[in-house]
Amino acid sequence: MKDPYDVLGLKRGASKEEVKHAYRILAKKYHPDMNVDNPLADLAEEKFKEIQQAYDDIMNGTSSSYQSNSGYNSNSNSSLNSIRQQVNMQRYQDAIKSLNSVTARNAEWNFLMGVCYVNLGSTGQGLQFVQNAVNMDSRNQEYQNFLNQISNMQNTYQQRAYNYGGRGSNSTDCCTQLICADCLCECLGGDLISCC
Repeated sequence: MKDPYDVLGLKRGASKEEVKHAYRILAKKYHPDMNVDNPLADLAEEKFKEIQQAYDDIMNGTSSSYQSNSGYNSNSNSSLNSIRQQVNMQRYQDAIKSLNSVTARNAEWNFLMGVCYVNLGSTGQGLQFVQNAVNMDSRNQEYQNFLNQISNMQNTYQQRAYNYGGRGSNSTDCCTQLICADCLCECLGGDLISCC
């Protein structure tokens, strides 16, 4: 089980107000109602449950049994926690910049880098980082779930592109459709594709 303070992106000893504030931000972001149309809705719901459990543990005083140094250098761990906060606030470019300054390239580092690249649209590059994270820490369910979500998303998009291009259906391919549309536009005095 993760340290509840790490889950909420806080340092141990944070005030109740800081805990409540962090919880509200993260709960709003990962709440299932806010992620209905998100292809990563399952992952968001799991994260929401983790956030809820962390909040309850801290507020009920049961968080003291967790060790914040769970296999990582504590300086590296706190630095990665602050980077995770940047990721949670969708400041992906800032997070990448911060990650590049971290020397310990552990599973968490790879996971955060992967999340940033996926959210910036570089799914292939992000997938490599997340795969590295899973290879380094195969027991981490968060890493594994995100990897599965990305893989499923990529397979869905590839299948749609395959079907759209005419290879998987009876329709003509995209280039042929564009050329036909350009010819029709030119017949009417327009020009859809200026180079032909």
